[in-house]
Amino acid sequence: MINVFPKPRALDLFCGAGGASRGLQFAGFHVTGVDLQRQPHYIGDAFIQADALTVPLDGYDFIWASPPCQAYSMANNIHGRTDHPRLIEPVRARLRESGAPYTIENVPGSPLVNAITLCGLSFGLNVKRHRLFESSFLVLAPPCGSHAGDWVLVFGHTVLERSKTLGRTAKNGPILRRRHLGTDVGRKAMGIDWMNRNELSEAIPPAYSEFIGRAAMCALRRAA
Repeated sequence: MINVFPKPRALDLFCGAGGASRGLQFAGFHVTGVDLQRQPHYIGDAFIQADALTVPLDGYDFIWASPPCQAYSMANNIHGRTDHPRLIEPVRARLRESGAPYTIENVPGSPLVNAITLCGLSFGLNVKRHRLFESSFLVLAPPCGSHAGDWVLVFGHTVLERSKTLGRTAKNGPILRRRHLGTDVGRKAMGIDWMNRNELSEAIPPAYSEFIGRAAMCALRRAA
């Protein structure tokens, strides 16, 4: 039997190698990724090399955006850098103007509005990787998983163990020792098997976008 109803179309802005795109595919979307850089490992259905701040947004049922997080990250705050772009506000303005349902993803500490926090441990993954999500429709976050286990950290451009061993006590508190575990461990923990180390460090687990993508599908059905 031929399906005469095509899949809803999603646009993934700042897509990278497609961690969010993969989850949106699992949720039932046909996904087009947009990134300023060429993405040879992109896993979505279509790819446009373009600026996410100028690419046309019309013709899509749902828009996902993951603006660069460096300006809002903990590492940036530690080093006091001011040269990273702060793109959440202009991206939000574009998405609201488009009229399509949307989600913006970024790190804790970013200026997202009415955001939920998702944790990999809530989805049975072996990585915490807290991320914030602002959506134009209702999304109820699952409870955060227990942080007491042996999960790993995908941090910067490396994969580290969660340290349960305290080293010597310094004046300002305990020093944590963490082993480097390798990219394959990080891929397995994130539920991603196609990215290299640098791509993995920029990605979110597809389970996050699948969860929100299913909520977007429900919102589209209600609107129809």
